[in-house]
Amino acid sequence: MPCCVGLEVATAQWDMALRPSGERWAVPNDASGVMTLVDRVPALHPPLMVLEATGGLARAVTSAVATAGLPVVVVHPRQVRDGARATGQVATTDAVEARARAHCADVIRPTPRPLPDAQTQELRALLGRRQPLIGMRTAAPHRLAGTNARLTKASAAHRTWRKAAIATLDDDLETIRRASPLWRANDDLVQRATGMGPVCARTVLLALPALGTRTRQQSAAVVGVAPRHGDSGTLRGRRMLWGGRAHVRTVL
Repeated sequence: MPCCVGLEVATAQWDMALRPSGERWAVPNDASGVMTLVDRVPALHPPLMVLEATGGLARAVTSAVATAGLPVVVVHPRQVRDGARATGQVATTDAVEARARAHCADVIRPTPRPLPDAQTQELRALLGRRQPLIGMRTAAPHRLAGTNARLTKASAAHRTWRKAAIATLDDDLETIRRASPLWRANDDLVQRATGMGPVCARTVLLALPALGTRTRQQSAAVVGVAPRHGDSGTLRGRRMLWGGRAHVRTVL
């Protein structure tokens, strides 16, 4: 009988839960665990596998499962937790989280999306490293007011290092972009828009891969610049901007 599979990815192991059978098992988070997972799951003929976005921890298992030809979706943590709370499940353990993902796969059925290739993953990693450095560069001058000379000197040294690190990342991003005709063509196309510079173009291309295949309203909702309604009955509440991909919104 086909079973939807929910995966809870942790540092030590991966917990799997099946729905509707209710079976649960775990494998170690290493090469042997990947092999066990790829060998065992296809026999279940799962219509969908769901796991939560956990950064680098989920990358290995996602790639292995996708290579094996299995339908897998990486979902936002909030989507899974809201679904669990809707069923009255408040406690969180690895086993509970795995069952919540299996429930999400069975009931919500999020749509599988193509996984990014190796070059896209590398570009996203570089851009992800650049974002906190930019945040620190912006915050540093505000922290200097009222500090003593020793801290000011240390902050200046760190500012020099930070500036060099950002420049290196920009060079790496530009080198990879120029090495790919497809990325170069898409980047040039996006930069034709008024006010769109290289940093904004890279951010949009990497963080909004579906851009151009959705309506402007859908894209605005993904970024988080579409006003959200707050209506109830005859009440007309305030429209507010929230959610979405904050780092894209910040750059825009």
